[in-house]
Amino acid sequence: MKYAKFFNITFVSLLVSSIVPLLIWGPFFPDLIVSISVLFFLYHIFKNNNHHYLINKPFIIFILFCTVSIFCSLISENILFSLKSSLFYFRIGVFCCFVWYLIDRDIKFLDFFYYTLMICYLALVIDGYYQFYFKENIFGIEKFGTNRISSFFGDELIMGSYLSRLFPLFFALFVIKKKKNFEIYLICTLFILVDILIYISGERTAFFFLNLSTIFIILLIKKYQKFRLFSFLVALITIIILSLNSSGLTNRMILNPAKNMGIIKSTSKPVIVSPQHDSHFRTAFKMFLDKPILGHGPKMFRINCSDPKYSTGKFPCNTHPHNFYIQLLAETGLVGFSFLLTAFFYVLYCSYRQVKSIILKQERYLSDYQVCLLAGFLITLWPFSPNGNFFNNWLSILYILPVGFYLHSIYSDKNNYRKLN
Repeated sequence: MKYAKFFNITFVSLLVSSIVPLLIWGPFFPDLIVSISVLFFLYHIFKNNNHHYLINKPFIIFILFCTVSIFCSLISENILFSLKSSLFYFRIGVFCCFVWYLIDRDIKFLDFFYYTLMICYLALVIDGYYQFYFKENIFGIEKFGTNRISSFFGDELIMGSYLSRLFPLFFALFVIKKKKNFEIYLICTLFILVDILIYISGERTAFFFLNLSTIFIILLIKKYQKFRLFSFLVALITIIILSLNSSGLTNRMILNPAKNMGIIKSTSKPVIVSPQHDSHFRTAFKMFLDKPILGHGPKMFRINCSDPKYSTGKFPCNTHPHNFYIQLLAETGLVGFSFLLTAFFYVLYCSYRQVKSIILKQERYLSDYQVCLLAGFLITLWPFSPNGNFFNNWLSILYILPVGFYLHSIYSDKNNYRKLN
């Protein structure tokens, strides 16, 4: 019986860890695993009366947001279409609580997840550099143009986003892992290669998020501060050398953004966002002004953006406005928007408390592990950058993965948690 129980928990841990590589091939299988995990979790907590996993402030607030989203769908112009996004979105929050539950039940899950991330990063590093130098990856997928690489993601140019958004979670697990010197050197080399790979992928937003999370981590952690600073500086020096020898990379990643923002003089007018994104932002804001309290309903931007009273007419309609905050303003109004803004202010508040404790030389408000996880929340909630559809399954799973680890760190037994740190 004991072996059967061990096998079941181990199998579930491996299954959840497999989400990381399966995200590379699309949202279907990761979303299937999330849905199965949620059913498994709900069955076990109600059977064993472990209701505390669902009775906590973050989850209750998330359920309130889901309730608001469903209500917005019910008053939208196309109820069934809108409900496709909002009705089952609660599973994302339940899955976060399930990850917390899984760590409590099987501490080895942390090792499984850590090594799965390491293998995925190694595979993408090998294949990404192969594609960069040989113009195609090991499966024959060619580079996009002269400067864009996608590795196993095929025609989706999101490899850099995948690597940069999972990096804070990877580093958090590295911080609490018992390591030998060989593993430390291996991870240091891997981080350097990943930093460079995100740059040569040509994804500017991903590279910005990598820099933002890295600076955040270096400033606020204690133990591996010099380790991350060293790997980051080596990567930056290498990037500078590469840029000097590649005009295409230099133009895309440095010169063009600098010209657009007016840092470097050019004949064109300085802009912060691209004309396409600016057009989508304006359309979404017009939709918000039309229904400012509860919006038009989740998924309704793609339906209403072609309406002449909202459309700017400059660019074709899109499925989303490329910014979470503006999307929620248009689709869920000020009520839905306030939840996202509250989450961002929570990150700022924790950051302030951490900085204050460092300056006053008090006991740190957050552990290094929590700081790294918080860095993941920071880049997800960063309001001044383009991003995908808020209700997209693939993005939602990618964004919320660190949340379950964070919930475990703040709610589980203090003594057990200190063993991790």
